[in-house]
Order: sequence, then C-alpha cells, then structure tokens
Amino acid sequence: MTSILRSDVLRLPAAEPPASGLLPILHGTRVQPGLSGADAEMSAQIGYGQPGSLLPYTTQDGYSRSRHERELPVVVLENSQLKATFLPGYGGRLWSLEHLPSGRELLHRNPILQPANLALRDAWLAGGVEWNLGATGHWPLTCEPVHAVRAALPDGTPMLRMYEFERLRRLVLRVDAWLPEDSPVLLVRIAVHNPAPAEVPVYWWSNIAVPEAPDVRVVAPAERAYHFDYTAELRVVDFPELDGVDRSYTDRVPRSADYFFEIPGQERRWIAALDGSGRGLAQTSTDLLRGRKLFHWGTGAGGRRWQEWLSGPGSRYLEIQAGLARTQLEHLPMPGRTTWTWAEAYGLAEADPARVHGTWEQARAAAAEAVDRLVSRETVEAALGVTAVVEERLAHGSGWGALELAAGALADTPGLPFGEPGEEQRPWSELLATGRLPVCDPPAAPVTGPRWRALLEAHPADWHARYHLGLVRYADGDLAGAREAWEESLTLRRTPWALRCLAESTRLASHAGPADSARPAGEPTAGTVPETVPETVPETADGTASDTVRESASAAAVETAGVADLLVEAHTLAPGLLELTIETLRALLDADRPADALAVLDGLPDHQRVLGRLRLIEASAALATGDLDRAGTVLESRIEVHNLREGEMSLGTVWFAYHERRLAGDGEITPEISDRARREHPLPGGYDFRMQERT
Repeated sequence: MTSILRSDVLRLPAAEPPASGLLPILHGTRVQPGLSGADAEMSAQIGYGQPGSLLPYTTQDGYSRSRHERELPVVVLENSQLKATFLPGYGGRLWSLEHLPSGRELLHRNPILQPANLALRDAWLAGGVEWNLGATGHWPLTCEPVHAVRAALPDGTPMLRMYEFERLRRLVLRVDAWLPEDSPVLLVRIAVHNPAPAEVPVYWWSNIAVPEAPDVRVVAPAERAYHFDYTAELRVVDFPELDGVDRSYTDRVPRSADYFFEIPGQERRWIAALDGSGRGLAQTSTDLLRGRKLFHWGTGAGGRRWQEWLSGPGSRYLEIQAGLARTQLEHLPMPGRTTWTWAEAYGLAEADPARVHGTWEQARAAAAEAVDRLVSRETVEAALGVTAVVEERLAHGSGWGALELAAGALADTPGLPFGEPGEEQRPWSELLATGRLPVCDPPAAPVTGPRWRALLEAHPADWHARYHLGLVRYADGDLAGAREAWEESLTLRRTPWALRCLAESTRLASHAGPADSARPAGEPTAGTVPETVPETVPETADGTASDTVRESASAAAVETAGVADLLVEAHTLAPGLLELTIETLRALLDADRPADALAVLDGLPDHQRVLGRLRLIEASAALATGDLDRAGTVLESRIEVHNLREGEMSLGTVWFAYHERRLAGDGEITPEISDRARREHPLPGGYDFRMQERT
C-alpha cells in the first residue's frame, strides 16, 4: 500500500478546549532534589537552566470536567502496516498508532479527551506521544495549536510537518513524521533551532503513553537507573530489582515513581513495553536522544484515582520516555545560532515471550534483537538526511512566530511558513509599525525578548506600556526594575494587572532563598520536587528564635499582609476575573484572614461559588474561623476540583483537619487524635489523589 496523508476528524467525548488566562505566570520551576550517585555532568545540569518565570505565558485553565461528543481535526498518516493519528490542535500530539495487520493499538489511546492540571501552564492531556520542549514539566504548548503542512519526499512519500515558535526559550520546533511504503515503523525527525546568538537551556522528552497491565514489562538496555519517587532524592539503584520487587512490571509497585535508565554509551538507544506474548511498542532513536525513562502511577488508591481522573475508569497506562538528558531534572546548554536534530522510530516489536519474561539479561537481549529486526540503526540514521518540499497548509498555529519574524528576532525559516501575525499579536505589530503600543484593557498578551524590551524602554509613559515593561524586565531577572515599572504604571492608572504583578512578585521574592532573592521561587510542577519554604521559625541551640530570624519572620508577615491588600484591591477592580479571585482568597488565607476570605466568597455570583476550587477554599476558611458546621457541609458535598494539581494534597489535608478538630473539640490535636481521625473517617475515594501513600 502506498503511504497516504489525509485530514480527518476524531470523534470522542471531550471537554471544551482549555482557554488561556489573563494573568502572566511569574513563578518558575526551581527543583532541588537530593542527589545520590550523580556524576559531575548531571549535578551541573540539574543546577542549570531552571527558568525564574514562565513568561511570556499566561495560565491555561478554562476547561471543566463536563464532556460531550466532539469532532476534533486530526491528520492521519497510513501505509500497509501502521496508521498514525496526530492532533495539531493539541501540540501536535501523536494520539494513536495502530498496527493494521493485527488491529492492535500500540499507544494508550485515551477514550476521552480530558484536560487536567499537570502542565507548566495547567492544562495537559494523558495518552499518545507528547512532544515536550522547554523546561522541566509538560511544555507550554501541550494544549495549544501548532502549524501543520503537507510536504513530500523526493520519491513522493507524504510527510507531515508540524512546527511552532516556543516563547519561553524562544526556540523554533519542527516535527517531521512520515511512513515509507510498507514501513513497519513511523519515522519522526525533530529539529530544535536556537535563533539567538546567546546560549539557551534546552529540555526535551518524547512522552510515550502505553497500556499498563499485569503482564506488561518495560525493558531498556540498562542495569541501573536513577530512581525518583517525587519526595526528595534522586538516587542510583539496580534495575529492575529494588526492595525485593521487580520494578519492570509496574503493576507490582504501589507508589508512583520515575526510573531514568543509565544506558551505557555504546548501547543503541531504545525502550519497549512488551506484554505476555512478547509484543508491544518499541521506540528507538539516533544517539543524540540519550535518555530513557519509565514512569508509573502506582497501584495505590491515589494512583488509580489519577488514572481514572485522566482517562476514565478501566483505562490504565504507563509512560516510556526519551530525552536529550539522562533525567528530567536537567537542562542542556544549547549554543546560539544552533540546530539540534535527531530521528526517532516507533513500531511493534515482537520477541520470544519466554525470554522477555525471563531474567533481566534475557529480557534485554530479546528486546534488543526485536528492535534490530523492527528497524536498523542505519534506517533511523538515514532519516536525518531526508529532504522534503512543502505542498499545502493543513492547520494553523499561533501568530507569534510571524510576529518575531517581523521584529527581526527570527531569520528566514524556509520550509516553515508562519504566515501573518494574528489578532492576538495586533498590538505588538502596531508597536513595530508606529513605535506606540495601543492601550488595551485587559492588556495585550505578554511578550519577552530584547527587541521588545528596547521598544518598551523607549516608549512614552502610559500605564499599559509600563505594565509590559515590568513583565519583560521581570523575565530578564530584573525584579527591582520590574517593580519600578509596575509602580509607575499604577501612578498613571490603578489597574488590577499591575497590582497583581506587584503582589505576586512580592510573594515569590519572600519565598526565595538568599542567593535567589532576585528570582521567583518555584511552585510544584509535574515530575518535580519544588524547593520548600519552612512554615515554622527556626530556633537557636537553646530553643529560642534568634533576633535575626524573628526580624525575618516579622518582615515576611508584613509582606504577606501587603500581598493580600494588593490583591484585595485588584479583585475589587476586576471582581469577575476568577483566576484573580482565587489568588486573592489564597493570599487572605496565607495572611491569616479567613473571615475576609469568607466575605469575598459570599459576595461572588452563584455560578462561581459552586466551583470546586472555591468550595475547597471555603472549607479551609470556614475551618480556620472555627465554623465547623459550614466546613462540614462543604466537605460532605463531595467537592470536585477540576484543576487539582498533580501532587496536590489539599483535599485530604482539609478533610483530616476537619475531623481532627471535631474530635479534639477545644483541646489540642494530639497524634492520637490524628490517628483516630484517619481510622474513623478515611479519605473518600473521590478525594484520594495520594500518589505516595504507603501500603
């Protein structure tokens, strides 16, 4: 069968597409795990490149857990062996890879499309293969449209080309995919281009979801792995045996974990998930894509709950992944004016089941032979040199690449037609054309980069231009300059936008360590352990707080109060903006003002008050004021927080705190009371997202 490429639609129960918010993300992704056995290269790369903020991106929420049958545009590649379905509207994700002779789906093809809060900006999808560029976590464009065009190889084989400008790192990403006639593998070529003269930290992982079952064994060419259990430490362990359990069978492990395989330099790069018959998906690549990883949710109640949350009941998966570095806590330094290119291959590996499920040495050898039979090293290497001619556009991405071309930040990009800037970029196109940024309320979408900073620094003073000047300065790590610009913006007009930036930057700066006071502190992101801030005041050797520490704690309390006041004013100016309301309520709770938080909640319209996130905040505030009846009524109503963050324990924390206080009355909550609360009032299944619950 000749290879074909066509546009089609995917029909499935799906939530509404996530919507981008108005509030820029000022926090970054600092991760500081303990290290055990890491060499100098890994240690240096873990300490390198964590972004101080996620600017210019805003949050991406706006979805719900209400699904209905929808038709989503897809692009399909097909030959006699494989059918590959891509979602250009969701980061170009490879949604399905079907082995046609057997009718077998090789990936976890999610039966629903349900965003959840696991990505850097919030919205993320489970399933398929996610192309993941940027910084530790799921990339900013995972639920955004990308450009897609049809291209043709010299022999007429059709190629799908997807591409976009990634604005956090300011990189151009290109993903080429094709199926040669009768090929048993899908070939994918990735190119990441740094157009700037300066070095850029780069992160890449191809995140591959495959079905999980008791007989599925994950195999890679390694005997050791870096184990990360989402608590505190990255350590080297023997693989697959750990604590008497064979970890290559994920159905035997109660707790979620990452295993980053330590593959010897001379070994071919591959990973496979093979079932009881010795068959399953294999992925291999050229050597630049160095790392391989296994992730699983664990068999505990929380892990099962997460699986259902993301894919519905009875649809379990694990992930086998491939990255540029050895672990996902690392970033690599990419020189300026450089392009990195590698090729990947995906297909059905078939091996002797007795060997696959024998000793680890037998399994590795059998899987390696199966990968070699599936596709040779030479075939994958040859994919690097394939040329193609663009024929027609299939899908539109954003206008940001076109804007950067107009601004001179990108050189000409042959084979990547970015088109023209769109409506979202219109204010910035006007700035380029006239030297004046039009005043917009709400503000224009943020930008970053030296060209935009230079234009804004020279711009006549108005509140809108000064607001954006603060953002570009903040993205450059200039916190003092950012605050100066936001304060000037407020002298020109009191807006919720500058008030919120002053509040959030103050909050983040107060949580930064001494060496990082000019950088935003981190918040939890999928697959990371954030640096934590002590909640209690440290003591001296005699058990009393030092004067310095007392002064620091006092200053932090003043800052916390100031943050809340700024956000209350911002909320008053924009009472209908839900994301700002939530930040205001959290700040009031942090400032120990739960009664004020309840007053804000009581003033909200009914359609907002019923939202799960606000109901959870209401329960916390009511508990803090001692109103147990109100807290209990809310908790017993079975809250569903649509954007619960991966690793977030707030539902369980509030549930147990409520029952502890009920049992303790006016007395002290002792360890015995806490144990009794957990025995007599176990966490409801709908509230149990504990990935690390020990069994």
